[in-house]
Amino acid sequence: MAIVAGVVFFVIRAGLALVPAFATRRPIKKWSALAALLAAAAYLVISGAEVATQRAFIMTAIVLVGVMADHAALTLRTLAVAAFAVLILAPQALVHPSFQMSFAATLALIAAYERSLRWQPNADTTAGARIALWGGNAVAGLILASLVAGRATTPYAAFHFHRLAPYGVIANLMAMPIVSIWVMPTGLLALLAIPFGFDGFLWRLMGEGIGWMMAVALWVASLPGAVGRMPAFGIAPVLVCTAGLVVLCLLKTPLRWCEAVMMALAAVLAIRAPLPEVLVASDGQALAVRGADGRLAILRQGGDASTVREWLAADGDARLPADPALRASFVCDAAGCTGKLADDRIVSYVLAPDAFEEDCGRAAMIVDRKLSRSLGALSLARDGDRWELTAARPAN
Repeated sequence: MAIVAGVVFFVIRAGLALVPAFATRRPIKKWSALAALLAAAAYLVISGAEVATQRAFIMTAIVLVGVMADHAALTLRTLAVAAFAVLILAPQALVHPSFQMSFAATLALIAAYERSLRWQPNADTTAGARIALWGGNAVAGLILASLVAGRATTPYAAFHFHRLAPYGVIANLMAMPIVSIWVMPTGLLALLAIPFGFDGFLWRLMGEGIGWMMAVALWVASLPGAVGRMPAFGIAPVLVCTAGLVVLCLLKTPLRWCEAVMMALAAVLAIRAPLPEVLVASDGQALAVRGADGRLAILRQGGDASTVREWLAADGDARLPADPALRASFVCDAAGCTGKLADDRIVSYVLAPDAFEEDCGRAAMIVDRKLSRSLGALSLARDGDRWELTAARPAN
């Protein structure tokens, strides 16, 4: 959004400045800001107006309106206005990862920008030194932005996607310059060239840049330790992390360093979160039991592997749904299957009515496919000496 608005702003302002007599008599800067605002609105519509794009548009619009009103507007107040505007339009966005990660990253970046040291060349600095300093500033700024944004979004990525990305800085250093210099400008030029029929080459050129981004992402993901897996945890660590981020970014006194204590507390809460001992799919076609080795053993009757894939991801397990070792600890016959918990208690998965009589006397839990369909997804977790059963009825 910023690149699109920035390119339109500077191109129109430069074009108007080519006529000195006109540029000295008219507010071409404000006219360029208005054109950039219209271009940003068009980009919002074309991109689908997702939550992150809404946030970017509102903030960009405030900045451009500030230019037209001769006021600087890129502040934390701008972010607050954008957050209120998005929540008024779509209150449910608050619980979505797009809203949380977008606003967390932007909050951290603005706070870091307001407090960071900026290296400015002296008046007698040579041209070569100025170029080197400019390049150093660009690289340092990109590294700082990657570290800050990655640090701010890590709790939300771990909560929603159960993934950590330790090599995000490497990916950003290799991909973001291509996005800024190649992908976005060629996409904008392609849009302008559509009425003249010259956009085909530009779209292909933009596709080459996107191909580079994909190649960088795949290469970084293939590095050892590039994908960190995090077992699922509750909402409490996320709330503590959010409070810590707000304290760090908004406070200017030494009290803001309390954020380190809050992050440590959130990490302890996340690590100590109880994991489910038994999982039952909403359609009754899959059952997971946590064995003595601490990993899930999964029995799947249907062909849909999405549920199993979600369970493994939420457990921080790198195995694939097709791994035959997943069901190796289950003992099955024509009447049903049984699996053992870590304390040797038995969980029975009934396939035929005849199994009830036998399993009722020996199993701690019996799962029936027909009953499971009416109850929805089940999760049984141990909290100390207490067991908690969570049921979610199917949407239909």
